[in-house]
Amino acid sequence: MHLRERLENLPVGQKLLAALLVLLITILLVANLTFISAAYWISQESMAPQALQTIGRLVSNPGLAEKALDSEISAEALLNELNSYTPLRAAALYDEQGNLLAQLQHGDKLSLPKRFRHIENWRITEFRSTQVITLQRPGKAPGHLLLVASSELPVAFYTGTLTASLGILVFSVLLWLIIAQQIKRLITQPIHRLEELSRQVTREENYALRALPGNHDEIGSLAEAFNTMLSRIEAREQQLKRARDESQAAFDQAQGLAEETRHTNRKLELEVQVRSKIEKKLTGFQNYLNSIIDSMPSALIALDEQLYVTQWNQEASALSGTALDDALNQPIYLAFEPLKPFLPQLKNTVERHSVAKIERVTWTKDDVPHYYALTFYPLMGGAGRGVVIRIDDITQRLSLEEMMVQSEKMLSVGGLAAGMAHEINNPLGAILHNVQNIRRRLSPDLPKNLEQASEAGIDLPTVNAYLQNREVPQLLDGIQQAGARAAKIVTHMLSFSRRSNRQMAPCDLPALIDQAVEIAGNDFDLTVGFDFKGQAITRQFDPDLGPVPGTANELEQVLLNLLKNAAQAIHQREDDREPGRITLRTRFNPPWAEIQVEDNGIGMSESVRKRIFEPFFTTKEIGQGTGLGLSVSYFIITNNHKGQMEVQSTPGQGTCFTLRLPLASTLVTPEPTTNAES
Repeated sequence: MHLRERLENLPVGQKLLAALLVLLITILLVANLTFISAAYWISQESMAPQALQTIGRLVSNPGLAEKALDSEISAEALLNELNSYTPLRAAALYDEQGNLLAQLQHGDKLSLPKRFRHIENWRITEFRSTQVITLQRPGKAPGHLLLVASSELPVAFYTGTLTASLGILVFSVLLWLIIAQQIKRLITQPIHRLEELSRQVTREENYALRALPGNHDEIGSLAEAFNTMLSRIEAREQQLKRARDESQAAFDQAQGLAEETRHTNRKLELEVQVRSKIEKKLTGFQNYLNSIIDSMPSALIALDEQLYVTQWNQEASALSGTALDDALNQPIYLAFEPLKPFLPQLKNTVERHSVAKIERVTWTKDDVPHYYALTFYPLMGGAGRGVVIRIDDITQRLSLEEMMVQSEKMLSVGGLAAGMAHEINNPLGAILHNVQNIRRRLSPDLPKNLEQASEAGIDLPTVNAYLQNREVPQLLDGIQQAGARAAKIVTHMLSFSRRSNRQMAPCDLPALIDQAVEIAGNDFDLTVGFDFKGQAITRQFDPDLGPVPGTANELEQVLLNLLKNAAQAIHQREDDREPGRITLRTRFNPPWAEIQVEDNGIGMSESVRKRIFEPFFTTKEIGQGTGLGLSVSYFIITNNHKGQMEVQSTPGQGTCFTLRLPLASTLVTPEPTTNAES
C-alpha cells in the first residue's frame, strides 16, 4: 500500500498528530538552516574581510616587508607567523618582479597564481574573500601579499548550533505530546463514541439510543444531527410497522381478489383472442380494400370534413406527384394543388351531401394537355362527414369520341357526295361539251363552218376578229376552267364516297414519302406564288420499320395533301426570318406504323383544329380550296386502312399531322353502296 493511501486511512486524531509533527519538524529545520545561513553570510561578508584587512595592516609594516622580500626563507618565515590566524585559508607572497616567493595553505590545497599579474583573472573565478596587500620598501620596488579568507565556520559555532537545536527539539516533542493529549480528549474520543454508538444501533437495530451531548463545535453538531436522524428513523420504523400490518391485511384481501382476477383474466384472454382474430380479418379486409382502391384506374381521394386527406390511392400519387405519406393529413390544396379552384364545390358537397360533377378539366402532364372528369361524392358514417374525389382521365375517351364523330360525319357525307356527283356530272358534262362545240363551230379550219357562213353571207374570219375584240374566247376559257374545276370537285366527292376494293400490298414508306415529295415539287398549284423545292425537307426515318400493308396510290394522295397544306402554311407566315421547314418522320410503334408530317407554318387555333377533317371546311379564300382534301385523307386512313389520323397545332409555331397504320396485313372487303357514279 502506498504512503498516501496509508495516510488517508489513518484515524482523524492520528492524521492531526501527524500533521502537527510534520509542522514542528519543518519549523525546526527551517529555523536551523536560516540561522546557519545567516551566520555563514555574516562570516563571509563581514568578518572575513575585516580579518584579512587586519592581517594586511600588520604585515605591511616596512620593517617586516623589507625582510620578507629578501629571500624565500624570509618570506616563508613571515607566512609561518600568519599560520595561527584561523580566518586565513591561504596566503602567497610575490617579489618586486611579481614572482611567487612562498605560499601558505590550510586544508585542501588551492591553485594560487604563479605570477602577480594573473591575480585579477584568478579572483574572478574564486568565490572566497581575498585581499591583496602592497608591501612598500624604501628605495625599492614594492612586493605584494595575497590573502584568501576561509569559508568554514568555527567548530564551536556548529557545536552551539547543534545544542540549541536539540533543546528546541525536546521542547517541541513535549509540546506535541501535550497537544496530542488535548486532540485525543476533544476530537478523537467524541468521534470514537459516535462510531461505537452507530455500530450499536446497526447491531441491535435499536433506534431509541441517543448520543451524549458534547461541546458546541462541529462534533457536537454531528452528535445532534445523529440523534435527529435516529429520531426520524425510529418514527419511520413505527410507520413501517403500521404499513406492514396494513399491507398484510391488504395482502390477505388481495389473495381473495386474485382468484377473481384469474377468472377475469381467463375471460379477457378469450376476448383478446377473439379480438385478435377480428383485427386480423379487419386488417386483411382493409388491405384487400386498399388493393382494390390502388388497382382502380381512377384517382380516388378521401377527405374529412376540414378537407384534409385521409385516403390516397396509387393513381392519385401518379397524377399529383405526391407520395401517400406526404399527402396524408395534409390539406387537399397542398397535397393536390390543381384541385384548389374546386374548394367551394368540395365544401358544398360536404355541407349539402350532394354529388357534384365537373365534366371536363384540362391539366398539363409532361407538357401535354390531358383532360379529366371530376366527381365529388359526399361521405357520411360513424367516422364523420367528408367527401370522396374521383378523377378519371378522359383524354383517350374524348379522342375516340372525336374520331367517332368525325367518322360518322365522313360516312354521312359519303352518300351525299355520291348523289351530288351523280346529279352534277350530267349538266357539267353538257356545259363542257357545249363549250367544245362552240369552239369547233367558230373555227375557220372546218369546211362546214365556212360553208354555213357563206350561205348566210357572213365572213367567218371577220366574225372571229369581232369575237376576239369582244374577248369571247377568254369567256369560253373561263367557262371551260370553271367546268374543269367543278369536275375535279366531283372526282374528289366520288373518291370520298367510294371504298377501295383492292387487296393491300406491302409498301415501303420512305420510298412512298420520297415519291410524294417529288410530285409535290412538280405540282402546278404549288409552283404558283412560292417555290416548294426551296423548303427545307428533313427526313427522320426509323430503320426498324419494314414494309407496311397499304394501298400505295391512296397513301401517296394523303401525303401529297399534307405536303401541300404544309407548304401553304409556311408561305402564309408573316415572319420570314426563320426558313421554312418540313419534317417527315416514320416510327415503329407496335402495333402501329406512324408517319408524321410537321411544319413550322402559321399553325391553327383549337377551334379550327377540331373541324379540320370536316368535309367542305376550309380556311382558304373562296376559289382556292374545296375543303375536301383532308376529309378524303381522313377517310382513306381511318376507313380504307383501319388506321388513325391526328393533328396537333400551335398558332404561330406550326402543325404536326400523325398517321397510324396497322402493321398486320388486312384485306378491306368492299361494302355495297346505294350511290353510283355517273
